[in-house]
Amino acid sequence: MNRNDVTEMIVAKKIAKKLSWSKLAEVVGLSKEWTTAALLGQMTLTYEQATAVGATLDLPEEAITLLQVVPYKGSLPTAVPTDPLIYRFYELVSVYGSTFKELIHEEFGDGIMSAIDFKMDLKREANPLGDRVSITMSGKFLPYKTY
Repeated sequence: MNRNDVTEMIVAKKIAKKLSWSKLAEVVGLSKEWTTAALLGQMTLTYEQATAVGATLDLPEEAITLLQVVPYKGSLPTAVPTDPLIYRFYELVSVYGSTFKELIHEEFGDGIMSAIDFKMDLKREANPLGDRVSITMSGKFLPYKTY
């Protein structure tokens, strides 16, 4: 068994048990955004978190152990994503990436937004013309250092 097998098992058990990512986040005790990333193989769970998820999803001990191992991050199978929803994020970076860069540098200086010291909140916004997806991303600013 490897970490990809665990991810597939989690998704299958989640579907079979009719659980939501939000419900699994309650089990883990963290946000639905972080928990979903973790259960899809992008973050490391503590012993307590992995054990709680394992009990909820009836995972074997080996899977619970693998949830506690630091994963190889980056889950896209191709450089340019082919899934339409994920591709739109690629498109956002392609179109607005230089804008993000310019505005961050103008307001903060020469540096980057951390994807490690990071949080995200995804919400549904009701709209009579069609519901909207609202994603707030907040990452610590890390200035480049001189030496």
